[in-house]
Amino acid sequence: MLTTFVILYLVLSVGIGLWAARRVHSSGDYITAGRSLPIYIVTAMVFATWFGAETVLGIPATFQEENLGGLISDPFGAAICLILFGIFFARKLYRLNLLTIGDFYRRRYDRRVEVITGIAIALSYLGWVSAQITALGVVFSVLSEGAITQGQGIMIGAAVVFIYTVVGGMWSVAMTTFFQMIVIVLGLLFISYLVSDLTGGVMPVVEHAVQADKFQFWPELSMVAWVAFISAFLTMAFGSIPQQDVFQRANASKSARVAMWGTVLGGVLYLLFTAVPLYLTYSANLVDPALVMKLMLAEDPESILPAMIKEHLPLIAQVIFYGSLLAVIMSTASGT
Repeated sequence: MLTTFVILYLVLSVGIGLWAARRVHSSGDYITAGRSLPIYIVTAMVFATWFGAETVLGIPATFQEENLGGLISDPFGAAICLILFGIFFARKLYRLNLLTIGDFYRRRYDRRVEVITGIAIALSYLGWVSAQITALGVVFSVLSEGAITQGQGIMIGAAVVFIYTVVGGMWSVAMTTFFQMIVIVLGLLFISYLVSDLTGGVMPVVEHAVQADKFQFWPELSMVAWVAFISAFLTMAFGSIPQQDVFQRANASKSARVAMWGTVLGGVLYLLFTAVPLYLTYSANLVDPALVMKLMLAEDPESILPAMIKEHLPLIAQVIFYGSLLAVIMSTASGT
């Protein structure tokens, strides 16, 4: 059933992308969706592009290993980046009527600076996109119980994302991302509802985290700790501002006001909704502490959430979780 669902989901994603491609009639439509996207789609695009596999599996694993302070870079730095971009840069850049962020560097400086920054930005995405595509390969391999190898899964995932992204450009990315955001939000909220039945509600999980000192945010009083803490925050909060993916979503908005508020709301939603996978993963400490201990000793905390869902939730919940995980990965991969 899981494999069948995956196939249907992939076909539906490609179908939505190809349907959206019918709106493309010019290079402006392809790159910026005709600068016509409403605020709910812009918000969804900003949120879903940043809400990747790292958010569902990696950030909760960091919280499990460390504490709230370990999340200073992501999601705190990432959310601040989006909010700062929306408040201080989105409207001004939107009014310049550019196609890419590289156009700004050419207009402000010269062609050489545009090329250098363009290459740097492109290279910065290689690791991020590779991680998403690799995650797709892992998901396909797990769901097929090895019938599809990780390498084959990577090729399948890359092909699906490539098809609807290349054929329809920004219009396809916008429509598929909006659909994927709905899947992400509803899917993870439903899983949270089921997990809450196992833990006796939200408060027992919160109380357990408080007793384990997981809400400790500030580092210890040492120069090394504070430099590392501040550096991690600034690298993400400021370093990710001049990036194409952030600019492109704002630039596809139907107005400067939508560009600003869509980015800000996307950042706020990203920060708030990151609490859901944090809650789900930490709930495993109450649902199956032996499983958590086993995976922590194996240095594989990223597997806590998938393992808990596989062991303790019904098949329909597994289908919904992996559907949400696919949506998370594909929205990030296509968005970057």
